[in-house]
Amino acid sequence: MAQPGKKIMQEGETPLTALRGELVRRKLDGFIVPHGDEYQNEYLPPCAERLAWLTGFTGSAGLAIVLGGDAAFFTDGRYTLQAAEEVDGADFDLRHIADEPPTNWLAGHLKTGQRLGYDSRLHTPDDLARYERAAHKAGASLVPCQTNPLDGAWADQPQPPTAPVFPYDLAYAGKSSVDKRRKLGAELKKAGAGAVVITAPDSIAWLLNIRGGDVAHTPLPLSYAVLMADGTVELFLDPAKISSGLLDHLGSEVGLHGPDDFGPALDRLAGAGETILVDPARSAAWVFDRLKAAGAKIRNSKDPCQLPKALKNDTECNGIRTAHLRDGAALTRFLAWLSDAAPGGAVSELAAADHLEVLRRESDLLRDLSFPTISGSGPNGAIVHYRVTAESDRMLSPGDLYLVDSGAQYFDGTTDVTRTVFIAGEGRAPDDEQRDHFTRVLKGHIALASARFPSGTTGSALDALARKSLWQVGLDYDHGTGHGVGCYLGVHEGPQRISKIPNKVALMPGMVVSNEPGYYRAGAYGIRIENLVLVIEGDMAGGERQMLGFETLTR
Repeated sequence: MAQPGKKIMQEGETPLTALRGELVRRKLDGFIVPHGDEYQNEYLPPCAERLAWLTGFTGSAGLAIVLGGDAAFFTDGRYTLQAAEEVDGADFDLRHIADEPPTNWLAGHLKTGQRLGYDSRLHTPDDLARYERAAHKAGASLVPCQTNPLDGAWADQPQPPTAPVFPYDLAYAGKSSVDKRRKLGAELKKAGAGAVVITAPDSIAWLLNIRGGDVAHTPLPLSYAVLMADGTVELFLDPAKISSGLLDHLGSEVGLHGPDDFGPALDRLAGAGETILVDPARSAAWVFDRLKAAGAKIRNSKDPCQLPKALKNDTECNGIRTAHLRDGAALTRFLAWLSDAAPGGAVSELAAADHLEVLRRESDLLRDLSFPTISGSGPNGAIVHYRVTAESDRMLSPGDLYLVDSGAQYFDGTTDVTRTVFIAGEGRAPDDEQRDHFTRVLKGHIALASARFPSGTTGSALDALARKSLWQVGLDYDHGTGHGVGCYLGVHEGPQRISKIPNKVALMPGMVVSNEPGYYRAGAYGIRIENLVLVIEGDMAGGERQMLGFETLTR
């Protein structure tokens, strides 16, 4: 049933035609549809899956631009094959976002005088500045929408989630919320600021030692917060999410308010006259617009929780080690089962993923998977973030390479691991090409895992170690080598990463990062070998510089 105020889609109408009709009604010539939500999340609640509703794309990174007569869909190298299968090429021009950025496409397709709409809740100021330049170049204008036209066209859009928010025990967190808040508050004072606006739910979860269930596979409490220089916090959270014990856990230094109170609170904050810090890369443009309209003194600044969240304390590191031992036992049992069951040709991709989940769920500490299991055999393994469905499900057959990328959320840690195995049987063995490519990926993985590097080294400086063996024969992979991982939080987190893309944040002891080189032959097979590693001190006898290295966590 359509929600009140929603348009009812007519027979034969598609999401794209419904959106175009809504744009005509609003006198707009186009609209930008990003993947992210109001919190700039990578993984979304169902009500925020606007891009998936419009295009059919189920990946975690993409963007669509809809004009009256043209539409384009953009994604990165992880998802190009998946997008080709899920997005109708008759409706959307499919573009690799690195080869043709959306701004370039806009500059070539917008016409003088046209009005391109956007939802300021779904874009950062940095994003909008780029679109503004592209629109200006074409003689068009960028127009903020008071409400999202796609929401008006989406008749059966789900309601926002209200999963309970609960305390995250100090036995797992290792540091109290009071200590975290007071330390960051002191840094605010030192910086001459009165407050910082925090809109990233993972940062709020870390700061307040809370977790939630608003997003599948990631224990996020969708909320906003303002941290004051005295260490107190104003938290903006749907009252329906307040669980037993949460108020006592938060204490008297954390004020609770409904989400609709956030905008007026920004107005009051601006009126206080003190400098307010906001992260332009992690906070939505509407936050800046609201503060500016109220006359606030805004200073762009990094989210103060992001780096300390990435630097795991001793309790977190030990918990993560334990979680990986537990997870490794489940994965080992799975691989043993697979080696017996798969050669007979009776195991499908879905069945394999389901069996691995059953083995993980034998632990009482398991809360969820950390992402939908990537279970791809043969050509499906070449789709970097393949998501098996009943329609795409394929039997694991002798001669196939089978790639399984999976992870779990335990109270004491988050895991992410990929293995690629050859399905034996019928006298089949890997051919020379498969052996060579697997060996080159493995050599890259080992080279990175065994690296020693000076303190201050960034992940981008190490990325080539994982690619060198592939590069020697003209091969490569179109994704990063490593991403940060949280502690019972996001399976993807920053600010650290290992990638070709330059990154100013150095790798530091306590950071967890993935090590996952790969190779993908479209239509044939995929290879990826992934472990999680912990950055540790790695000084050597006779060395003259402080050195770091990696401890492999995956077991």
